[in-house]
Amino acid sequence: MSYANLIVSIDDHYVGSITLNRPEQLNTFTTPMATELTRALAELDGDPRVRVILIKGAGKAFCAGIDVNELQGKTALEYRAWIERMEQPLVAISQMKKPVIAQVQGAAAANGMGLAVAADLVIAAENAKMGLTAINVGLNCVGPVIPVARVVGRKKALELLLFGDLVNAQEAMRLGLVNRVVAKEDLEKEAQAWAVTLAKKSPVAVQIAKKGFYGSEDMGYLNQFDYMNDAFARLCTTQDAKEGVAAFFEKREPNWQGC
Repeated sequence: MSYANLIVSIDDHYVGSITLNRPEQLNTFTTPMATELTRALAELDGDPRVRVILIKGAGKAFCAGIDVNELQGKTALEYRAWIERMEQPLVAISQMKKPVIAQVQGAAAANGMGLAVAADLVIAAENAKMGLTAINVGLNCVGPVIPVARVVGRKKALELLLFGDLVNAQEAMRLGLVNRVVAKEDLEKEAQAWAVTLAKKSPVAVQIAKKGFYGSEDMGYLNQFDYMNDAFARLCTTQDAKEGVAAFFEKREPNWQGC
């Protein structure tokens, strides 16, 4: 895997890492970086050496949005194709088998906030700030607000969309945008440890849980139970389910097969 705008690695604990690597530009999205990020997510999702994926940003920011240098001189149809490309990583995460954790420090703004919140889980440094800031330059974040609204609800999402204010890490956690907040100097260590802990779970159970969660999200209440119960029944037939129960009774660590 070769990338110009990302650093991609896989460790010995089944964790794949993607680092947005444009630190001097606060890791803002360009067309090449968005295309590479979509490809990297797909490649790690299909790699048997990976069970959990970490997305992080190099330097002092997670991602400050879209590089405004790409804004000029497009037709409406070209703008439509361009913004879809920028948002494709956000869409892709919910369609992936494997869980994605965003590791956020500094600014996560506009499309950067959308990327962080689109991740399945978020761990943030105390200095993290998140906001749908495009309104402040005469644009808007109507794409990134979609995952945000799923978390915070309509009223708060509209406030974030229309005012473009940044919220700090503690407020983001209170709103449900962030799962954990840690000291800035501990972020790398804590995010890695959290990812490794998740990677120790049955990959089949985790992947079925993720697919079931997103697949049932827009269903009616009773239909959700039907959908989830079917997913659980399929899980019960897997080797990992049998191994997990056997290991529990035998008081040993399970040896997951991923099937």
